[in-house]
This record gives sequence, C-alpha cells and structure tokens, in this order.
Amino acid sequence: MSWGDRVAIITGGAAGIGHASARRFARKGAKVVIADIDQAAGKDACEEIVSNGGQAIFVGCDVGERLDIHNLIAATLEAYDRIDVLVNCAGVFGSGDFLSLDESDFDKVMRVNLKGTFLAGQAVARQMIQQIEREGRVTESGRTYSIINMSSVSAVLALPDRVPYTVSKGAVNQLTKAMALSLAEHGIRVNAIGPGAINTHLAGDEPAEGASRETILSRTPLGRIGDPEEVAGVAVFLASPEASYITGQCIYADGGRLALNYVIEKK
Repeated sequence: MSWGDRVAIITGGAAGIGHASARRFARKGAKVVIADIDQAAGKDACEEIVSNGGQAIFVGCDVGERLDIHNLIAATLEAYDRIDVLVNCAGVFGSGDFLSLDESDFDKVMRVNLKGTFLAGQAVARQMIQQIEREGRVTESGRTYSIINMSSVSAVLALPDRVPYTVSKGAVNQLTKAMALSLAEHGIRVNAIGPGAINTHLAGDEPAEGASRETILSRTPLGRIGDPEEVAGVAVFLASPEASYITGQCIYADGGRLALNYVIEKK
C-alpha cells in the first residue's frame, strides 16, 4: 500500500489534534482534506502542509450540518476522486454540572461531538462502500479503509462539572462500536482514540499552569501532559495496514490515567 494513493479527511483539522493529524498524514504522503469551521485557521493549516511539500485542500465545514458534510464529500471527490480515511476530530468542550446545565449548552456539545461524528462517518462510509463495490474487497496487506473517531478518557471517567462533554464522548464510544459492526462486512474498520490530558485548545488556550497543572499531573502516571502529535501517531497507526485486524476499539493515549485508581502524591 502506498500512502500517496490514499486520501484522508480530517475534521477539526485547523487546530490541536486535528491539525497534528493532518500534518502527520501529509508527511506520510497521503492527500489531506482539512475540514473546519474556522476558515482562517483552516486555510493556514492547509498552506503549512503545502509549503512543506504535502498535498492538502481546505473545506469550510460545520460537521453538525448535513449539507456541509455533503459539500465536504463533494469537494474531496472533486479534488482527489476518492476517500480512504476519515479522522473525526471536530469537537467542542462544554462544561456545566447536571443541575445547572442549560438545554442549549447540552445540545451544542452533542450536535458537534456526537451528531457531527455520525454525519461525517455515515457519509464517508457510504462513499467508501461505493469504492469497494467498484474496486473489490481489500486485503490485509492492500488498501485499507479506516474511520477514526475522537473519544476521550472522559467517556469512562465521568466528571460532574463536564456533563455534556462526558456524555458526548461516552456516546462516541458506543457509536464507534455500532459503526464497526455495521461496516465490518465491507472491510471498513472503525476505531476511536481516547486522549487524556493533551495540550490543545479544548483544554484551554494556554498550557495548564500552577494548580491546574499539578492536578493534571497528579492523575497522570507518566508525569506530563501529552502532545497532539502523540495522538496523531495513533491515528496514523489505526489507518495503516499494521492495524488491519483492529476494529471497534478505543485506544487510550492517556499517560496511564485510566489504569490509575489513586492520586500520585508529589515527591
């Protein structure tokens, strides 16, 4: 399999894990489609890849809008004539405890994190199936079709002040499993990645400092905050033939947080 023959759509590709994933796939030689609601940042991310010798286009997209997803697929096919990989990175954080949470805030998070993942995943899967019917089933060592959803450790570790985010990521895990079972007969693999504490805009515009940083490190056995590139590396692996027998799974890139059942005391 040649990465140069493959096309990867990255939603939320203008920043954070999405941006790192777009760069990583481009460095492998894949043709990259950056989809994001932030037009300026998305164009900048695209230009960065192109200036470094990669192939990329930017498509403005609100993943919660079905028409935007339709236009994203159309623009991708017009530019590259196929889709091999989808990384669903578009997401919003959303905080609020159960008793005080507004309905509109709950809906906003679910619309992007869950509905957006569903809409993009469904549309891309339908296109992949058309390609498979045209080209035949893939083999373990040949072209692989892969959809990767962005989950979180919050899918497992519920936090009372982050209700909509926690609920959305738990739902993404279940959606990933349902998608994997539905698409297995076509040879399309669907997995998720569950990051822990990563330096991205979802965790704040600036790296955690002071008490906030100490809190994060106290529950992270590796003793540091993760980098978006480390999550992007997992995405590239899951899209590769090396992961050809992996589907319906969530890989947690969390510095050991889920394995921890106590707080690490500072030495």
